[in-house]
Amino acid sequence: MKNYILSAVFLIISGCKKENTTTSVRQSSPAEAVSGNTRKDSVNTQQNKEEVFIFTTELCENKGIFNPDKYSKKELEDTYKLYFQMGGALLSTPSVFNLNDLRKVRTEKDQILTKLDKDFAQQKKLLENLTVVRDPYWENIKTRKLQELKDEYEFRKTEIQAFSNPSLLLHHQLSKGCENFAKALYSGGPQMIEEWRKLREAMGKRNSDQQRIMNEFQERLNSPDQKDYAIVDLITFGWGNCANDALKKTEHDERMYKKFNSLFIKIDSECDEP
Repeated sequence: MKNYILSAVFLIISGCKKENTTTSVRQSSPAEAVSGNTRKDSVNTQQNKEEVFIFTTELCENKGIFNPDKYSKKELEDTYKLYFQMGGALLSTPSVFNLNDLRKVRTEKDQILTKLDKDFAQQKKLLENLTVVRDPYWENIKTRKLQELKDEYEFRKTEIQAFSNPSLLLHHQLSKGCENFAKALYSGGPQMIEEWRKLREAMGKRNSDQQRIMNEFQERLNSPDQKDYAIVDLITFGWGNCANDALKKTEHDERMYKKFNSLFIKIDSECDEP
């Protein structure tokens, strides 16, 4: 009987110890799991702070590392378009340097202007829909580029029309500072010839073969197509250069280059030799 009681007590004590050990494991296991998940999530969060944006410049393929908490990839893509892809003229119309060019532009004027309207609408929509990074500098660049596009459109449309009707330049807003060319084209006769001569003399001074420029002028002055020759020079090289130079243009300069690069944590570039 005594042995039975001792055995029972021993079994009870053993069972209690076993139960306490199991409880201890169960209590520590959730804590370890939470601790492990926290460390893993922390690492992932840190890694997710950096993403890659690939872009091309003149001679380089670039891999920019950026913080997605600051900018989205879409914002960087659109800012890149504004910075690099829209750095030059956004519209184009035929150049007029000789009588063949002049006749072609006069004949195809309506088609040229229709295409210009279409190109302008497309470029305007593209610019307006750009979602640049939220920074006053880039937002201002976008605003200025839109105005530059509108100015370029008005200039190109007016120039194409003027080749058929030079008189419309006389009171045009783009003729401010270029009135001498507009008045000469409107008046014709001696005033046009005199302004044409002065323009050719100025062109000659900028050319290595000044005599050739003046000989060419003399030949065209004596041509039956004298007036059309004068229109080509006075619009393309006179009024056209004068009015175009007066348009405000967005400078894609060193500051813009640095501003764009500053959007990235770092940039790795592979460049070809110039």
